[in-house]
Amino acid sequence: MDLVVVPARINGRIHFVRVPRRVVLASGLAGLAAAAIPTATATADSDLTDMGSPLEHFEQLRRVIIQTDNLIGPRHVLSALQQNLLSLATRRRAARGADAVELLALETRYEELAGWFAQDIGDERTAHGHTAKALDASHVTGDTDLTAYILGRKAQLAVDTGHPADALGLATAARRTARPGSRLEVIAVLHEAHAHAVLGEASETHKTYDTALTLLARADSDGVWGSWLDTAYVNTARARSLAALGDYERAAAGFDNAITMLPPAYRRDRGVYLARAARAHAGTGNIILAARIGTQAVGIAAETGSARIFHQLDRLDQTLALAASEDGVAEFRSSLDRLVLHPA
Repeated sequence: MDLVVVPARINGRIHFVRVPRRVVLASGLAGLAAAAIPTATATADSDLTDMGSPLEHFEQLRRVIIQTDNLIGPRHVLSALQQNLLSLATRRRAARGADAVELLALETRYEELAGWFAQDIGDERTAHGHTAKALDASHVTGDTDLTAYILGRKAQLAVDTGHPADALGLATAARRTARPGSRLEVIAVLHEAHAHAVLGEASETHKTYDTALTLLARADSDGVWGSWLDTAYVNTARARSLAALGDYERAAAGFDNAITMLPPAYRRDRGVYLARAARAHAGTGNIILAARIGTQAVGIAAETGSARIFHQLDRLDQTLALAASEDGVAEFRSSLDRLVLHPA
């Protein structure tokens, strides 16, 4: 059956569910009909001939997919990534020796990326599946850097799906696996810090973020992992944790600052930051500003289908329901409601 994962209003809350594509199209929400769960069919051999260097081809394709995701979100690129993952696996199984090892290493990165995309469209089952495959393959290749990174991703997935204690254990394992002095160590510590925050452990949260900044100051600057890490990124991550701890004033300031510094190419991330900022401002009692920022995030949620944006907006919606008469609240709530499926 041709299925898609879409946001649906169930008992007053927004949940991501699998439904037939025809149901979504019949609802008039055609934009949500992208990102079908693809049938796992191997690419025909004829499709793989005359590719030139398969490694170079699939590496370049992965870079293009990442850039596209930054602009329009994962809903429109996940299925393409998954189909190319099948093609890559077919090539890898036909290869031998060093070629097979290199292709498996790249396949592992594809699996990890597919897990991230699936998580961002709200398909938790598929996200867990791809991420688990990536972790297994990283052990086969012996790439401990990749293993450390994927353990961190599993920690991120665990905390975002409501299992912060599991996330803390996975983040600790990621830090133990990462090379001391590497940026991967910093990434692991950031996951550890946020797990502490969701568990309500304020002093451990702040101490761990301070550790991350100390490690970042002396971390290796070379390598492919964590090249995007800087003090601003750590501060934005801390803002998310501050919100989890209920420190909405500082969280709102952190997100507002992050939004001003974010490059235009990171359209989906802007939506995530806007939604988190809106929730933080609502937490401070600034309902009008929260509704205005939330409405901006709704537009990006519509473009990208990002579950991270929808989850934040769902929580904001619950908060603003208590202030329905405030300026902009009705506009925000109705604009969000138009984006979700309403099962009969």
